[in-house]
Amino acid sequence: MGEISKRVRNNDGRMNLPLLTISARYGWMTQQSRFSASIAGREKKNYTLLKKHQLSYNHGNSKVAIYGTVYELTDYDEALVPKVYHSFFLTSENSSKFIESYFHTKKLDVQLRKFIASTARMDGLLNISFDDFMKVKLFAPERCEQSKISRIINLIEKLITLQQRKLEQLKQLKTAMLQQLFVDKNSKQPNLRFKNFNGNWKERKLGELYSYHNGRAHEQNQKSNGKYELINLNSISIDGTLKSCGRYINHANEILRQNDLVMILSDIAHGKLLGRVAIIPQDNKYVLNQRVALLRPTSKNINSNFMVSLINNNQRYFHKMGIGTSQLNISKSTVTESLWQVPKIKEQLVVGKFLQNSAHVINLQQSKIDQLNILKKYLLQKLFI
Repeated sequence: MGEISKRVRNNDGRMNLPLLTISARYGWMTQQSRFSASIAGREKKNYTLLKKHQLSYNHGNSKVAIYGTVYELTDYDEALVPKVYHSFFLTSENSSKFIESYFHTKKLDVQLRKFIASTARMDGLLNISFDDFMKVKLFAPERCEQSKISRIINLIEKLITLQQRKLEQLKQLKTAMLQQLFVDKNSKQPNLRFKNFNGNWKERKLGELYSYHNGRAHEQNQKSNGKYELINLNSISIDGTLKSCGRYINHANEILRQNDLVMILSDIAHGKLLGRVAIIPQDNKYVLNQRVALLRPTSKNINSNFMVSLINNNQRYFHKMGIGTSQLNISKSTVTESLWQVPKIKEQLVVGKFLQNSAHVINLQQSKIDQLNILKKYLLQKLFI
C-alpha cells in the first residue's frame, strides 16, 4: 500500500462541505442519515478533506468488518471525513474501486490482524496505525484488468442497490395499503375496498374469534434436530413472518395446525415484538413453547391470513398493555379481551389473499437480493488473489 498510495490529511478550512462517515455495511453515509444529527459541531476543522476517488480506511471493529473496511468516495466531489480514518489516494495507475473491493474480499484481514497493537479501544477502533496500514501487501494486475474487475463489481453493486430500493418501495406500498384496507378506530368501513363489498365491519373480541392456549416448557427436551420444531420467542420476526429458532423436540401432546396463529407474550423493554403474531403454514410440524400463545380459529368464519395482518398492523394496543420493566408481558385477558373490527368472511378472504400475495412478492424480492449478494461474494473471492 505504501508503494501505491499517499496519506490525505487536514483540510482548507471550509465548513460547508458534506460531513460523511463510513458504515461497514452501507459505505459512505452522511452523519445526518446515520446518526439523525451532525455530531461534528465546531470540530469540523479537525476533519479531513477527502476528494472524489480518494479512499478512507475505517479501522473500527464491527460484525460486518472485524478488521475495518475501505471505501472510495464516489458520490461527492469533496467531503469532510473523520480525522481518525486513515485516508489516502493512489499515486500509481491503480483503480480506487479495485483497492476498495480488495479489502472487501477479507483476504487482507490476516495481515490487518497482525498489526493490531492491543485489544479494541473504548471507542471501538482497532489500534492499527497508518504506517502499519501502509505495510499491507496485495496483488494487482495491469490497470486494464483492474478496470474490468472494478466494472463488474460496480455493476453488481448498482444492481443490488436498485433491487434494494425496489424492496423498500414494495414494503412502503404494502404499509400504505394496510392503512387503507383496514378500519380505524373512528370508522366502520375502510377507506379502500374491493369491488362488490359494502356494509359496516363489526367489532369482535379476539377471544370470540380464536381459542387461546399457552405454550408449555420444553427446555429439558430440546435438541438441535428432531421431529417437531419449537415455536419460541425467537421464532417470530418483526414483520410477522415465522423463522426457525433451531430447536426441536421428538414428543409432544399438542401439535400446531395449519392456520393457527402464534403470539409473543414477552419481550424486552422496547416491546416491538410484544403481541406480534405469525401464521402456522402446515400441520404436524410445530410445537409451542412457553411465553408464546396459540390462537386457534373457532369457526370457518375467520381467516388467519386476514387476521395476522390486522393484528400486526395494530401493535400499539399490546405495547400499551405490556406490564414490566426490563421485560414487558401481556396476559391472557389482554389478548382475549382485545377488540378488532372485522368484515364478513368473503371480504376477509379477498383482503387476506391480497396481503398474502403482497408478502410473497416481497419475499421473492428479498430472495433476489440475497442471491445477488451471494454472487457478489463469490466474485470477490474468485477475482482477487
